[in-house]
Amino acid sequence: MHAFDVLGDPVRRRILELLADGEQASGAVTAVIQQEFGITQSAVSQHLRVLRDNGFATVRPEGTRRFYAVESSAMRGVDEWLDHFRSFWSQPLDALATELARGQRERRLAGSSGTPTDSTIKTQE
Repeated sequence: MHAFDVLGDPVRRRILELLADGEQASGAVTAVIQQEFGITQSAVSQHLRVLRDNGFATVRPEGTRRFYAVESSAMRGVDEWLDHFRSFWSQPLDALATELARGQRERRLAGSSGTPTDSTIKTQE
């Protein structure tokens, strides 16, 4: 199964979000997923198995409990694939960051002088 087939399912994406916070017991993951998606324990187990079988999650047995964690190598593979497309959003995001910094600087300077700038006058109108 291709990585984006695995990640295309909202339940599996949510499970990975939960696991990104650290290792989780299968019961804890199941409880959250059942509450949010209204699916059975069996269905959650199937999603966990798909993640495990496709290298996105690892399982560590401890007695009768199973603990799941994100497998970073699979996520690195997705990141490498996405790297081909970063140029489409990196430059616009850099430009946005510049504009935000410029606006913060203008507000800071306006606050210290007590004199309204063109941008503060426009927002007040």
